[in-house]
Amino acid sequence: MYKLYCRAFQLAFRMVSPLLPWRRPIILADGAALVDVLKTAGVSRVLLVTDKGLTALHLPDGLLAALSAAGVACTVYDGVSPNPTIDNIEAALALYKQNGCQGLIAFGGGSPMDCAKGVGARVAHPNKPIQKMRGLLKVHKRLPLLIAVPTTAGTGSETTLAAVVVDGKTHEKYALNDHSLIPRYALLDAQLTVGLPPAVTAQTGLDALVHAVEAYIGRSNTKQTRAGALEATSLIFQNLRRAYTNGADIEARRGMQRAAFLAGAAFTRAYVGNIHAVAHTLGGMYNVPHGLANAVIMPYVLDSYGATIEKSMAALSLAAGVGDAGAAQKDNAAAMLAAIKQLNTDLHIPTKISELKEADIPLLASRAMKEANPLYPVPVIFDRAKMEHIFHQILATEGAAS
Repeated sequence: MYKLYCRAFQLAFRMVSPLLPWRRPIILADGAALVDVLKTAGVSRVLLVTDKGLTALHLPDGLLAALSAAGVACTVYDGVSPNPTIDNIEAALALYKQNGCQGLIAFGGGSPMDCAKGVGARVAHPNKPIQKMRGLLKVHKRLPLLIAVPTTAGTGSETTLAAVVVDGKTHEKYALNDHSLIPRYALLDAQLTVGLPPAVTAQTGLDALVHAVEAYIGRSNTKQTRAGALEATSLIFQNLRRAYTNGADIEARRGMQRAAFLAGAAFTRAYVGNIHAVAHTLGGMYNVPHGLANAVIMPYVLDSYGATIEKSMAALSLAAGVGDAGAAQKDNAAAMLAAIKQLNTDLHIPTKISELKEADIPLLASRAMKEANPLYPVPVIFDRAKMEHIFHQILATEGAAS
């Protein structure tokens, strides 16, 4: 009955989905275009949300100079954690209000973008705490102008309706999902990703792959999301190893940035699945980087789906260039799973999560199920035993289940 309820909920949402206000952000090419957008909108004071690692590298400096030259006052909040917290959002919100800001620029990876979305939601709902906006379509008000400037190629947050945050009190990590959270504009400059360390390049790139794969194998696809997921998969297998090996390969960086955008657009409409549900619990409990958690978990969950995703995995294998159009569907599906495992190995992704504690697994499994069900249109709805089994598979202790 539980699984029937989940499928009924998903079916109802699929029927309503075409009526919802889906959109993609308008792509900007450079800082000058961003300044023009602000001027056109009459925005003269903005809050730039980023993290200390990026300010230490002076990555925002060029944009800050362009804003200053155009007479746009910019306040910087660089306190975003790797897994952004509600406290981060509230601290940034305080700066936004104190400085009379009229718009937001999210500069960085998924964490600054999610934090900026949270600030925007709080500006739209000054008397509604983030906890009350958890879940689906609970913001439902227009945010201040939000421009995303990604410096990684992975999260796709510049094009999604999700903001994922951590409650510092409960250590829960959960999403706010609302169309109003989609940034109005995204500045895509591959040059900003050139300085990424190899490990971050790998983890964010594999995050994009998980987005593409989970969107494609899910049960709420459209023609557009399928096409975007396949193109993203192709771009990732063409470019991720290159970007990892040679961070200055601008063409590879550009390919990965497009892949992240396409995968983000695909999953914001088709949704993610059990891989993300598990990864979010690890980020909330142990602060495991999201891309790393997704990469570790992906092979285990895909393997558990078995024959239910054979057709989809075979199609993905052809897009990735690891399948054979003349081979059997089963063989191509197996080739895709093997290629994902090999990509993880080549990019030095571990097979276990060292922070995971066995005593926490029942709680983590409960939280993962709460996130996944009934919303995520996954190929297989996991029961409690199956969800706990996935956690045991990634447990880095002797005698862990395999």
